[in-house]
Amino acid sequence: MDVVERRDHRALEDWFAESAEVWIPPRPPVRGARRILAMFRIIFRRYAEIHWRVTAVHELGERRCIYLTDSWGSVDGGVPYHNHVLSLLELDAEGRIASLSDYFKDTAIFQAPFTPCGCAEKEEPEEGTSGGRIRD
Repeated sequence: MDVVERRDHRALEDWFAESAEVWIPPRPPVRGARRILAMFRIIFRRYAEIHWRVTAVHELGERRCIYLTDSWGSVDGGVPYHNHVLSLLELDAEGRIASLSDYFKDTAIFQAPFTPCGCAEKEEPEEGTSGGRIRD
């Protein structure tokens, strides 16, 4: 976790498969390594200080696991942040992240205004719907 502690998005390049998908609520899933790195660059800028401590890892098979993390620091100009995160992780045959999905215990901090990073393009919603889907 020292790479994310340092907020070094460039060091994450080898972590993700080219076709990886990362879903960090409340935003929609982001697909593709380049877009994922752009997303992390924006996330890292939002935090003045951020720390993670993995508290448990549960294997679900050869290339799948659940890991639990405590996360804390300060966000958006010094607002204290603390959360418990459950992450589902799936690796590809080369050991890179193919899929990562986070679930947060407390989502209140994410209700604050957020500047979109442009890392996920949305299609126009179909008539009669309120949502769209991420393009591949």
